Amino acid sequence: MSLYEFTPHFGGLPVVDLPPRDSTATSSTPGDPPDAVAWRLRVDPWDDEEAEFEKRFRYFLDTVDTTRVTALLCGCWTDDLSAESPALGLLVEHVDRFPNLRHLFLGDVVQEESEISWMSIGTLTPVLRAYPRLEELVVRGGAFDGNPDTAPALEPLRHDALRALRFESGGLSARLVGAIGLCDLPALESLEIWLGVDRYGGTATVDDLAELLSGVRVPALRRLGLMNSEIQDAVAAAVAAAPLTARLESLDLSMGTLGDEGAEALLAGQPLTHLKTLRVHHHFVSDPMAERLRATLRPHGVTVDIGRSEELRDWGSGRYTEVSE
Repeated sequence: MSLYEFTPHFGGLPVVDLPPRDSTATSSTPGDPPDAVAWRLRVDPWDDEEAEFEKRFRYFLDTVDTTRVTALLCGCWTDDLSAESPALGLLVEHVDRFPNLRHLFLGDVVQEESEISWMSIGTLTPVLRAYPRLEELVVRGGAFDGNPDTAPALEPLRHDALRALRFESGGLSARLVGAIGLCDLPALESLEIWLGVDRYGGTATVDDLAELLSGVRVPALRRLGLMNSEIQDAVAAAVAAAPLTARLESLDLSMGTLGDEGAEALLAGQPLTHLKTLRVHHHFVSDPMAERLRATLRPHGVTVDIGRSEELRDWGSGRYTEVSE
């Protein structure tokens, strides 16, 4: 994951950019085997016209046998990403052209193009319903989901094929996080949620995670990341007591404000000795507490991947998430 570089591989395939219609580029052309690469559709946010993304999408349909495409990334769609990406509606409109689509990345936008908090997630429910065989969904963007008068980004649904789901954000609304927990996802094996900060729409609390952490609707989940949160200590405490945790293989609490309080909660809660990996990068855990985690878990074969503690800032609590604006 990087917010500074475009995704180089996706769905197990190298990513190529669909060149503009008048491009002379030869490194990535519509002649690439449709099922041998992951296709990225994006426009230049400064040079291209406002409606260029839709034109690029239709050019893709005209020049590539999209019935063979298995992996698709939708990147920058205009210079103002606070409006919903047209990619969502176009994917639903042309669902018959993508019968083999299994991996979808919505919002493969780098920081040079837009801050993550400026990007609309859009309405995801129609896409998930239109693609019942989708196996992986990655969504990058900000909140824009706290207004009860607007359509929610996600409504509780059942999806039988989805195996990997990741939300990358500087702030996810309580409504969205709660909806994730209310989705029935029987095949889901990997879930990663960047909760974010209140200033940029991250209004979720541990109460909004309760349904997810019960594990009832995600019976196959083995890899969980609850990350990039300014309430990371509370998240850790909730995870330590959650029924879901007992069947996890990997737990990631990186990118947030985790400190000794949260680490102590992990040690005091249910045993984590069944884990294969505990990962905590970008944290505020003291060296002695980090060593306690290692000493407790490593003898049981757990890989404790805990990086160096971040330096406290001189204002507020001193702690901060890795990604916010």
